[in-house]
Amino acid sequence: MTVLVVGGAGYIGSHAARVLRRHGFDVLLYDNLSTGHAALAKGFELVVGDVTETGKLADAMKRSQAVMHFAAHAYVGESVKDPRKYFRNNVEGGLALLNTALETGLRHVIFSSTCAVYGIPAQVPIGEDAPRQPVNPYGVSKLFFERALEAYDVAYGLRFASLRYFNAAGADETGETGECHDPETHLIPLALGAATEQGAPLQVFGGDYPTADGTCIRDYIHVTDLAEAHVKALEHLLGGGSSIALNLGTGRGHSVKEVITAVEAITGRPVRKQLGPRRAGDPPALVADPRRAEGVLGWKAKRSLAEIVSTAWQWLQRNHG
Repeated sequence: MTVLVVGGAGYIGSHAARVLRRHGFDVLLYDNLSTGHAALAKGFELVVGDVTETGKLADAMKRSQAVMHFAAHAYVGESVKDPRKYFRNNVEGGLALLNTALETGLRHVIFSSTCAVYGIPAQVPIGEDAPRQPVNPYGVSKLFFERALEAYDVAYGLRFASLRYFNAAGADETGETGECHDPETHLIPLALGAATEQGAPLQVFGGDYPTADGTCIRDYIHVTDLAEAHVKALEHLLGGGSSIALNLGTGRGHSVKEVITAVEAITGRPVRKQLGPRRAGDPPALVADPRRAEGVLGWKAKRSLAEIVSTAWQWLQRNHG
């Protein structure tokens, strides 16, 4: 069967495409290339189009039996400065995708959601039953789409999986795809860049958090582990399983200082860094409780922080010298 991967020329979508193919699925990519890269779609059929181009999207959906939706803007800070951009793409574009799916008879949707739907959690690790109280427009836009999926499930029988990521990182072990955001805001590629001669020093935001070493703690999950969870969620729905919302993380947090230490160990180079004040709205710790995903899907993150950093470093060296 064919799976339509919307946003398939992006970071996580391109990894999902490769894991789908390894599991025997045919894959069709759909991306407007606003933040995706045609090079990451190499070896796959790519339809260049926006989710709001519903005629083009419908043609792609008619060739598919399920859709994975990764086509979202995803910078928290930018969403605060330009919420219109986020609601237009993530909400209006998302509804265009859902309505086109209904009209073409497609009834299985895997959604790239985020732990940002929880906002600042009262408890860590975070379970799926934690209140969804996002604190920025990005998180609000993702929560809106989750709510729309829930309503479409009840009204139209559209089955979905909302997969709430924690911190995606690393690169495909084959070296075919990896992280190339512009601007790059993720800690691990920034820390790796700061270990090179041409890279800028790493900005560390806050050293006075109530954590063991004073820096923020996050749950870093290898992007291939994430992609494998998407395939298992799809198989769950195709097998007649009910709609689900799941946290995808390792269940273990690492501080910024621990990540820097891992980067220095893998690269053999010091990470140049500058300590600055906290960023507004950054919680001290965000860590997933991934037990429900393991129970429902039989999925568990396998790759360690060292493997995340190592694959990201290999990707950086191959693509940026």
